[in-house]
Parts: sequence; C-alpha cells; structure tokens
Amino acid sequence: MSSVLYDTPGPRARRRNVLFTVLFLIALAAVAWWVIAALAAKGQLEWVKWDPFFTESGAWSTYLLPGLKNTLIAAFLAMIIALPLGALFGIARLSDHGWVRGAAGTVVEFFRAIPVLILMLFANAAYSEFTDVSPDNRPLYAVVTGLVLYNSSVLAEIVRAGILSLPRGQTDAAKAIGMRKGQTMRFVLLPQSVTAMLPAIVSQLVVIVKDTALGGALLGFSELLASVRPMSANYGANTIASFTVVAVIFVVLNFGLTTFAGRLEGRLRRGKKSTGAVVGAGVVEELATPGEHIEPGADGTGFGPGGREK
Repeated sequence: MSSVLYDTPGPRARRRNVLFTVLFLIALAAVAWWVIAALAAKGQLEWVKWDPFFTESGAWSTYLLPGLKNTLIAAFLAMIIALPLGALFGIARLSDHGWVRGAAGTVVEFFRAIPVLILMLFANAAYSEFTDVSPDNRPLYAVVTGLVLYNSSVLAEIVRAGILSLPRGQTDAAKAIGMRKGQTMRFVLLPQSVTAMLPAIVSQLVVIVKDTALGGALLGFSELLASVRPMSANYGANTIASFTVVAVIFVVLNFGLTTFAGRLEGRLRRGKKSTGAVVGAGVVEELATPGEHIEPGADGTGFGPGGREK
C-alpha cells in the first residue's frame, strides 16, 4: 500500500531494513558495553560512589532538593511571565497599525538574536547597579529576566506563525458575521491555533527548564546542576554519579511536562471533533455591532429560516 509521501517497501526492502536495524542495535550495544567497561575500569561503578543517593546521607536534603526547588521556581516564574508576554507581542506583530507592528517586531527580533546567557549577565549587572535587590536574590532575578526576554520573543514568533497557519477563510467568515478584529482574534483565531502551537510551545517550556542551569554556571544561582560540584566534593568526588542523578531528574521533569502537554493536546483535539461550531443567540447578540439587533430564526441560532437583521 502506497501513500503520497512514500511507497510501501517490497520484500527486498523489508529484509534490508531488518538487516540495518539489527546492525544498528549491535553497534549500540557495543558502544554501551564500551562505556560501561570504561566506567568500571575507572572505579565509577563502585557502590560507594552511588550509595549517598540511596541512603540517608543528606545528599538529597542538602543539595539535590534545594537545587531542584530553585530550578522549579525560576522556570515557573519565567513561564508564567513569558507566555502572556509572548502572546501579546505575537498578536502585536499582526496588528493593522504599522507602528505597533514595527515596534513589536523590533523588540522580538532584538531579544531573539541575543544569547540567553548574555541577557542573564546584563540583567545581573543592571540589578546590581540600578536596583536595591539583595545579592542573595539577584541571581534568581537575573535568571528569570534573561529567560523571559529571550523566550517571550521566541514564543511571540510561535504565536504569530500559529495564527498565520489558519486558513484565510476563518477571518473572512468572522468578518461576514460582523465580528471586529479583536473579537475575531479572541473567539476564532486564537482558540483554533492553540492546538497547532502547543507542541512548539511545550518545546520552548522545556528549553526554559534546562536553561536555568546557565544561571548556576556563571551567576552563582544555586539551581539543580550547580549542586553537583559541592555534592561530588563532599561524597568522594563521585562526579559521574552526581551528573547522572541530576540528568535523570531533568529527564523525569521534562518528560512529565511533555506528557502532560501531549494529553492536553489530545484532549483539545478530541473536544474539537466532538463539538460543532454552533453560535447561539446570546453570542450573536453579544457579537452584533452597537445599534444592531439580530433577530433569531426558527432554530434559535440567528441564521436559520426567518432570521434577519433589523
């Protein structure tokens, strides 16, 4: 059975694919064996190096959990600020007013072109010179500011692209029933584009979680990755074990975020399939322009037999 994108492989192609799969698995197993053997030769697999993470040694309460808490705080603050800010700038880039569109485009392109680490460093210097933020809180403020400035610009482009991906007929249909531009954006375009934008938005949220580690690298922010150095020094220089545990925590955290977003996306898609786009009489009255009255038709929708404007 063939499709537009590819032809279904025949017997020879299927055998070739099976052969390539087997060879790849053998190569992957060989690489894994080499890594494990190298770690064992260096003594990195000895239980004494992994024991602090499975016993009451204080590794979790002293280093990992406080670092995870700071990572979640910084990521959460950046998300709740960057999401609405990105949506605002994304919609502003679609404005009919040239000065609004130009100003929003300039801001988005400027902050999107600067590496997030440089934004964090500039924010830290600005808070140090021009504000009274305490040195203890300054790294958190700088990390959140850098993440918000960069990721809101990226999210703005995601929102703009998601809205532009909708068929032009959606906007034309909204105008045909008397919707103004703001109503068209709120009631027609944004609800439909959310499902299309969700995978890209979630990918950017995962980037926010991971980029909190940049603050620990140069700003002294005590996030999860920054806990590796003191933890490995206090527990027998088990650097490999410490990095492995931190990496597993990041994987679990981001996997939970993507899983939740995937279920949310599936629920939104199922909801769109199970409900029809029916406009009730009350909504029609609300969307009517001032001074107009739309008389409901026989079916109560305003568009059935007998429905007319007056």
